[in-house]
Amino acid sequence: MSGHSKWASIKHKKAIVDAKRGQVFTKFIREITVAAKTGGGDLNTNPRLRTAIQSAKDSNMPADNIERAIKKGTGELEGVTYEEIAYEGFGPEGAAVLVACLTDNKNRTASEIRSVFNKNGGNMGSAGTVAWMFEKKGFIVIQKSATTEDQLMEIVLGAGAEDMTSTDQVFEITTAPHDLWTVREAVEKAKIKIESATLTMIPKNLVSVSPDTGRKVVHLIQALEEHDDVQNVYSNADIPEEVMKELAG
Repeated sequence: MSGHSKWASIKHKKAIVDAKRGQVFTKFIREITVAAKTGGGDLNTNPRLRTAIQSAKDSNMPADNIERAIKKGTGELEGVTYEEIAYEGFGPEGAAVLVACLTDNKNRTASEIRSVFNKNGGNMGSAGTVAWMFEKKGFIVIQKSATTEDQLMEIVLGAGAEDMTSTDQVFEITTAPHDLWTVREAVEKAKIKIESATLTMIPKNLVSVSPDTGRKVVHLIQALEEHDDVQNVYSNADIPEEVMKELAG
């Protein structure tokens, strides 16, 4: 089936080997806090919070940290007020880059994100420059060793998934945002281990780049993701397989 997002695979592989656990936990705390603030603290009625908490648990974040983040969001504990904002721009050879942030100071963050773009061969654009090139989707990754393609396809399509593709090592399942948990629960009910399941922005179309440009795009993305206010970075660059293998280590 078509629709495979190589960039989503790269993000997944990077997350597996990301050693900066303290920084990752900080990003989870911000997401949980904002999710609880905007949608309430009930997991049954707030799918964004439910997804954020599960992602934090998947990364072995302590339960106490999760609970405090929820209470800060619902106002039971005092905390910093974060605002959601997306910055848009282009990387080397015009690859689209979308940067999702949670910040307590938009002016500072905008200036610093612009600087990261400039130092890494890119340039930041105005609102609306590239956002239209992406769409929000649920995205599930499962190791091929966990199941067969036929079994998994029957389960996920029956549960409402939009698409399923495969790479050398994993199966990738795409869903509408509101169907992510339904599909996840169907997979878990079949006792198939899920590597990751999250809401993400997937490019509508991928743009081919050379291996050299692919490395530069990845370098820009990694530099952006190191910023404390950045939650996620997305690109429409179709990174060559040899670069993906380098990232996988």
